[in-house]
Amino acid sequence: MKYVGAHVSAAGGVENAPLNAKAIGARAFALFTKNQRRWQAKPLTEASIEAFKHSCQELGYSPDQILPHDSYLINLAHPDPDALEKSRVAFIDEMERCQQLGLKLLNFHPGSHLKQIPEDQALKRVAESINIALDRTDGVVAVIENTAGQGTNLGFSFEHLAAIIDGIEDKRRVGVCLDTCHAFVAGYDLRSVESCEQTFADFQRIVGFNYLRGMHLNDAKVEFGTRVDRHQSLGKGFIGLECFRYIMRDERFDGIPMVLETIDDTIWADEIELLYQFQAG
Repeated sequence: MKYVGAHVSAAGGVENAPLNAKAIGARAFALFTKNQRRWQAKPLTEASIEAFKHSCQELGYSPDQILPHDSYLINLAHPDPDALEKSRVAFIDEMERCQQLGLKLLNFHPGSHLKQIPEDQALKRVAESINIALDRTDGVVAVIENTAGQGTNLGFSFEHLAAIIDGIEDKRRVGVCLDTCHAFVAGYDLRSVESCEQTFADFQRIVGFNYLRGMHLNDAKVEFGTRVDRHQSLGKGFIGLECFRYIMRDERFDGIPMVLETIDDTIWADEIELLYQFQAG
C-alpha cells in the first residue's frame, strides 16, 4: 500500500499536525517536533504528547506513516569539536522527542564538511554521530536524507549514503529517505521510465531498497545536475510527471511515508489525489 502525504505544519503544538494532514487527504505526513531554525526548544508537555497520540490513533496514522524531520541547524559532520558536540546533543534531543511521541523514524540531512576536513573523514564523523545517538536512545531509526549537493553538503551520492550506513553499528536502526528533487539535481536522472529504471537500479546496487524508509516527492525548479536545492510542484518542474507515475506503480515503494515538500501547499490535496490516480491506472 502507498502512503502519500505532505510535510504539514505543527504550529500551535505537534498535536495539530495529524489534523492538518487529514484535512488534505494525506495517508502519511511529516512534521517538525520543534522549531527547525532554533537550537533550543521547550520540552514537549504531557498534554501535547497525549493529544498527538490520540489524534494519530483517531485519524488512522500509525508510526510507520509518520516521518518527522530534525532541525536544519544540526551538522553531524561538523569539523569543529564544540560545534559537533552541540549538533550531537541537539540530534539526541530530536530522537528523544520522537520516542516521547511514539514515533519510529527521524529524517535528517547528514551534514557538511565545510571544506575543513576531507569528505571521507566527514562521512565517518556522521556515522559516529549516529552511533552515539542510537546508543543513547531506543527504537527510533535514523533516516538519512539524500541531498542536492549544494556547497559542502554530504549525502548527494548513493555512495555517500552507503558509506554512512557501513559505519553504523546497528543496521536495524538506520535507513534512507530519497528526495526526488535532490536526486535529480545531484545527477540522477528521473525524467523517463528508462532513467528511473537506471537510477533505482543504481540505488539498489549501492544502498539497497531494504534501507528505504521514506520518500520526499518533489519536482525540481532547476535543471538536471545543477546541485541547487529548489523544489517545485509536481509536473511543473524539470523532472515532470513520469517519475511520480513510475514510483506510484512500483511495489518497492510500498509501505513507507511518501511526503510532498512541494512549494504550493494550497494544492497539496490535489497533488495527493493525482498521485493516487497514477497508482490506479
